[in-house]
Amino acid sequence: MMNRRTLLIAALAGAAAPMTRAYAEGGMSRVSAYAFTFPALSGDDIRLAAFTGKPLLVVNTASLCGYTPQYAGLQELWGEFRERGLTVIGVPSNDFGSQEPGGAGEITETAHHQYGVTFPIAAKAVVIGAKAHPFYKWAAEARPREVPRWNFHKYLIGRDGYIAEVFPSAVEPTDTRVKTAVAKSLAAS
Repeated sequence: MMNRRTLLIAALAGAAAPMTRAYAEGGMSRVSAYAFTFPALSGDDIRLAAFTGKPLLVVNTASLCGYTPQYAGLQELWGEFRERGLTVIGVPSNDFGSQEPGGAGEITETAHHQYGVTFPIAAKAVVIGAKAHPFYKWAAEARPREVPRWNFHKYLIGRDGYIAEVFPSAVEPTDTRVKTAVAKSLAAS
């Protein structure tokens, strides 16, 4: 039998994945991050299902932000933990301060050329509000008090596909708290 919190979360998740009778009867598991796909900056798709069983760090980014130098820290973090299974995914967004006004060319210039980013970058997406990408709606339903309030907000998704930790914009990707959480997620079975 489902408790009230689980039922409420399932009902709220309706925007990302409708609650079915089978779910209500306990026949299906709840939606995980691996259910989502982002259009990639390169034009392909970033299917989170391709990373099933591996931790993900999903970060909303912007090219003209005071936190934009965190791209270098994200690349460093990915370089340190990539071989162990971590994937970093940048999600450019113009939601905060209109700090991602350009298109794919400008985003590519900033991320790849200025900061040497080699981890996957999604196409520009909305990360807050009614028009938010389904991943961000799902995350907001799971952690309503820890939604992005600015650029470079970080969601660490554990091996189980659920939010393990949330780090606000001011927390650098190379911060000990982030590295410890990533290492813990990688060690989980």
